[in-house]
Amino acid sequence: MINNINSTIYNILDYGAVKDGNVICTTAFSEAIKAATKVGGGTIYVPAGTYLTGSIHFKSNINLHLAPGAIILFSDDVKDYDVVYSRWEGVEREVYSSCIYGADLENISITGFGVIDGQGSNWWKSHLNKELQYPRPKLISFDDCNKILIDGVKLINSPSWTINPICCENITINNITIKNPSNSPNTDGIDPDSCKNVHISNCHIDVGDDCIVIKSGTQESLKRVPCENITITNCTMVHGHGGVVIGSEMSGGVRNVVISNCVFEGTDRGIRMKTRRGRGGFVEDIRINNIIMKEVMCPFVFHLYYYCGQGGKDQITWDKAAYPIDEKTPSFRRIHISNVTAREVSAAAGYLYGLTEMPIEDITFDNIDIHMSDVAKEGRPAMMDGCEPMKHKGFYANNVKYVSFTNVTVSNHEGQAFVIENGVNIDFTKCKAKDARTKDDLILLKNVINNDEK
Repeated sequence: MINNINSTIYNILDYGAVKDGNVICTTAFSEAIKAATKVGGGTIYVPAGTYLTGSIHFKSNINLHLAPGAIILFSDDVKDYDVVYSRWEGVEREVYSSCIYGADLENISITGFGVIDGQGSNWWKSHLNKELQYPRPKLISFDDCNKILIDGVKLINSPSWTINPICCENITINNITIKNPSNSPNTDGIDPDSCKNVHISNCHIDVGDDCIVIKSGTQESLKRVPCENITITNCTMVHGHGGVVIGSEMSGGVRNVVISNCVFEGTDRGIRMKTRRGRGGFVEDIRINNIIMKEVMCPFVFHLYYYCGQGGKDQITWDKAAYPIDEKTPSFRRIHISNVTAREVSAAAGYLYGLTEMPIEDITFDNIDIHMSDVAKEGRPAMMDGCEPMKHKGFYANNVKYVSFTNVTVSNHEGQAFVIENGVNIDFTKCKAKDARTKDDLILLKNVINNDEK
């Protein structure tokens, strides 16, 4: 439905659009938006048909509404995309404009039951062949905007990240489908970056990278703005590298996140948090509840030695010696996980690896049931140098403080169900191992101090 029945409706056919999928309609979209803006805003109506276009630039108070049967087909010709200044992988720079783009706007929406097709195939090839002068377009990206709604539409074949609001507030993303091929490079689903008050619900996401990622820029970003007050609920995520991920760009900090009532199937990781020395920032006050996972490599991965990207091979990134704590030291704390079932897990039940000088702190696992796969492939759940491949393992934690496991069951695993190294105040209540493949103790503690012992 069109959101506001009293709004003025601008049919793109009235501005020269041709619905055969062959004639470029960029001017028609632009003229319809210009006409609506002259009277303060309105609905840009896309009737059934296929419309080929270059980048669409939004204005305030605009609703782009796709009727059932409408397809917006974005051009794969670089000439149809101007260059704008935005954030790319955590750093401000010049990039090709997103397919749908806007900056410094308010009251904008994309609604309806049509399809938005980014025609990403040629972009993926050009990226892999390093043929592009600037980073690829995203499918939908807004900078410094307020009150954004994306509802009902299907988004496919994004050139890179699919939805990426940056430094925006009051965002609602509801009842959408995102489908990018499993081998498409860096085609994340939804990536709020340094945003506030974000609501993601009732979505189905199947992509070539992470499904939902919460970010806040790198240490090189001009804006150190946290990503905060985020709710993610009633979503299904399949394939991709992670179900819900925080980082690795998190220098502005991430806090106040609730993830609930979701299903992850075939994602490499389930809940994943990642960063490294030099980025600073924090991840704190995270609540995760009522999650079902199936065929994931590792349900929970929290680590601070993430090595991908610029500077990832430097000694400071991988060195396990303690470094001085300063503003460049990242931290993970107050993360609470409950009521999770994971089946057919291949690598490890959980993997937590804090910095030697900054342990992961105040973590709880309550009512967790992890069953390892009968046939498991080796995997590196932390994607970090020096980490041995894991298969059929339980929980492994290193450099952690104040971690509690309550009613946690690990089954069909090898070795101990829980291995803790370099820990302080680790608590186990009603935890158990079932059908273990080897005869080992339930818990192995190495250099662990409990009860605030010195």
